[in-house]
Amino acid sequence: MRPFRYLGDPLFLVACGAYAVNRWWLKAHVHSVFLHSYFDDLLLIPCALPVLLWVERRLKLRHHDLPPQPDEMLFQLIIWSILFEWIGPYLMPHVTGDPWDVVAYAVGTLFAGLWWQRHRWWPRAVST
Repeated sequence: MRPFRYLGDPLFLVACGAYAVNRWWLKAHVHSVFLHSYFDDLLLIPCALPVLLWVERRLKLRHHDLPPQPDEMLFQLIIWSILFEWIGPYLMPHVTGDPWDVVAYAVGTLFAGLWWQRHRWWPRAVST
């Protein structure tokens, strides 16, 4: 199995590109509740986790270059959900917690997990 490419990971690059397109173009031209409220939330883990793992690796807190592991993804899903949907609204009065955001984070995490762990369920998907 090839080492995880962190900031060069294809899912990370596509997700960050999709975020940029949605943020600076689609939202201005397409009136959709999904694009305005939940699309970016789907991209949280695919965009944030590779950066966090790269930093952990540089600080020698992560001791391997495997793709993100299920426990790493779940931990970040829980932390970001608590931070953005519970603590954030408590500290910032203009921010509202939305449980549907957590659902979007979870769906994005599930998709990212299936992609990053595809070698487990589809061995031909990842060349050695």
